[in-house]
Amino acid sequence: MKDAFGAPQSLLVLGGTSAIGLATARRLIARRARTVWLAGRPSPALAEAADSLRALGADVRVVPFDALDPESHAERLGKVFTEGDIDLVLLAFGVPGDQARDESDPLAAVRVAQTNYTGAVSAGLVCAQALQAQGHGSLVVLSSVAGERARRADFVYGSSKAGLDAFTQGLGDALYGTGVHVMVVRPGSVHARASARTKASGSEGTASEGTASEGPVEAALATTPEAVATAIELGLRRRSETVWVPGALRVVMTAVRHMPRPLFRRLPM
Repeated sequence: MKDAFGAPQSLLVLGGTSAIGLATARRLIARRARTVWLAGRPSPALAEAADSLRALGADVRVVPFDALDPESHAERLGKVFTEGDIDLVLLAFGVPGDQARDESDPLAAVRVAQTNYTGAVSAGLVCAQALQAQGHGSLVVLSSVAGERARRADFVYGSSKAGLDAFTQGLGDALYGTGVHVMVVRPGSVHARASARTKASGSEGTASEGTASEGPVEAALATTPEAVATAIELGLRRRSETVWVPGALRVVMTAVRHMPRPLFRRLPM
């Protein structure tokens, strides 16, 4: 259960090598979190991530998870909840894709959509049902500023995040009043260390940092995994429904969202 200050004492990270997921876990461990589940494809990177959190004093467990295998989600994630209540589920997996490749290879584009949207819908619903059954908990979903409006540079990735964002908002409304808190996080371009980014994406495909490409606007409003983790913790304490990182993105994207399309096309984004 959460302590008197609302800090989760147990969490499940879907996308166990995500730089944002691990930064959030580290921050919450420092705030009394004691049990951490890392869900991802078995790999040296996942084992290393688990060891790094154990070194901080947490009881860390690993569960096999593949976003592209939704048939296994109910069984594998369900087992986590049978071990005890989970205060926080952080959905942090996703793939940025490669716009040029995805446009020329429809199957590659489909993989981006299946990972970022279909896999997330499946895992999100499984965890939401488990949280509702236990009567409390938070589901935090990493969306992206790229989902706010499709742009030429990364519309395959952006459309998958737009779908995920809409799904999360609807799920939050469906669970309102049940004791389950749902929060969508919309970071800008996330700058992680090269080594961390490589481990987070790798063959597992669980990176959720930033967008598929970065222009001047994104560079000016870039953030870090640690900053996103800080915003997540603050959002949990406030029981926010939507969190922008950095906060100035809310104003910027309001303007971008309502910009006439001919003018939007001309933006260096």
